[in-house]
Amino acid sequence: MGRMGFRLFTSRVSCAVVLACMPSLGQSVHINAQASAKPRAHEASTPDAGSVTEGVYHNAFFGFSCKIPFSWVERTAQMQEGSEPGKSLVLLSIFERPPEAKGDTVNSAVVLAAESVASYPGLKSAEDYFGPLTELTTSKGFKVVNEPYEVSVGSRQLVRSDFSKEMGALTMYQASLVALEKGYVLSFTFLGGDEDEVDQLIEGLSFSGGAKATKPKPASKP
Repeated sequence: MGRMGFRLFTSRVSCAVVLACMPSLGQSVHINAQASAKPRAHEASTPDAGSVTEGVYHNAFFGFSCKIPFSWVERTAQMQEGSEPGKSLVLLSIFERPPEAKGDTVNSAVVLAAESVASYPGLKSAEDYFGPLTELTTSKGFKVVNEPYEVSVGSRQLVRSDFSKEMGALTMYQASLVALEKGYVLSFTFLGGDEDEVDQLIEGLSFSGGAKATKPKPASKP
């Protein structure tokens, strides 16, 4: 994949994921970048946006669900503004408190998104995503805690990487999981005030067969 294509991809989805959870943002993020690469002749089928039932987000197109913590705030519609049907879509965007509300703790969040692989020729694996994602995330003050490593979530194989950012007396932790499904890059981003909270949020993600990773998490960097 060309460098520009990767940058556009990460600016449209991942940058929104990272910046939406910053206390300094003050407003919901709008996704408004446009892809420069032309789609291939055979576009992937357009995914459905999914639905929420009894506190659980379900997406039949990709075959996964994600639990929504009680009393969390949804901002999916706001983050979908500017999305291109069949190319990019924020599937779910939820926060522990409204992004515009100040607080003395990390505003934990879950953001799930899908981006058409066809718009970015050269993307061959989920791991390819982490070069530009890491570059972008570290440019926002995060440091890499764990380099990309494979995990299994039910019957699906994903790639995960972990990050952290010092915010005064607080530390924000981010885990990004990525999979290629039905012609799309699926990104699952979880943010919290500590690693245990992030892992607990990830446990709410379920494909067919269960939600827990079967490959041990690598040791954190010193």
